[in-house]
Amino acid sequence: MKIAHIILAHAQPEQLQRLANKLLHPDADSYIHIDAKQHIEAFNALRHIPHVHFVQKRVKVTWGSYSMVQATLNAFEQIIASGIQYDYINLLSGQDYPLNEASFIHQYFALHHGKQFMEFYSIYDAWHEAIPRVTKYHLINYDIRGKYKLEQVVNKLMPVRRMPRGLEPVGRSQWFTITLPAARYILHYLHDHPEVTRFFKLTWAPDEFIFQTILFNSDFRGDMVNDNLRYMDWSEAKPSPKTLTSADIPALEQSGCLFARKVNIQTDKNLLDAIDTFSHYKTMA
Repeated sequence: MKIAHIILAHAQPEQLQRLANKLLHPDADSYIHIDAKQHIEAFNALRHIPHVHFVQKRVKVTWGSYSMVQATLNAFEQIIASGIQYDYINLLSGQDYPLNEASFIHQYFALHHGKQFMEFYSIYDAWHEAIPRVTKYHLINYDIRGKYKLEQVVNKLMPVRRMPRGLEPVGRSQWFTITLPAARYILHYLHDHPEVTRFFKLTWAPDEFIFQTILFNSDFRGDMVNDNLRYMDWSEAKPSPKTLTSADIPALEQSGCLFARKVNIQTDKNLLDAIDTFSHYKTMA
């Protein structure tokens, strides 16, 4: 079971090193995208960790824009160009951390081979707050002076937007684990249908549903599991999940998830130590 981990990161090199080391496995490689706004030299220590590669085509990532999608697509391209026949591509952020040893993670995906693990809630039926992302124009992706006022004018004058090609929009969390054929399909689909890319570039936070939507409207739909295997706590009702602490250890241990999001060693370094302790004793049932 060969896995390519994509890690999207922009800060905290020490924490990123710990994540890369936790993922170490003979059949795993980590492809790390460092936000192009950051100096890559700060992350040079990662080059000494086995099986770590930097994504060469870096982009400046802006929260809520298409840049997050592009960073992921660039990683897809590099992984496929490597010629290595990975079974899975696993998308993580630099603030994620495995709740299991690498061997456990590989065994898990071997047992569920061919499944796509991602959240794909219907925007119209279950994720109503995302409807304006689809129906309105958003200029977050463009560096235009006065763009938010322009957005208001455009949305008053233009008709309600509709998904191209009759796509049924689904999604929620951007983090996922999918097979190599699924990633290859996404790249080919966007290459063959540039109007889909144009649509999502005018969408707020397209990273949270572009990948799911493409696969949901394809032959991969039957293999999709509506679970991204990440533990996230949304109890604070903020745009991002709560930063986890040692107080969350019981919930993490009982979650059945493979990864925790999100963690910060500057907030609570003991949390990662505790995770390492209980993950060491977990075995595949």
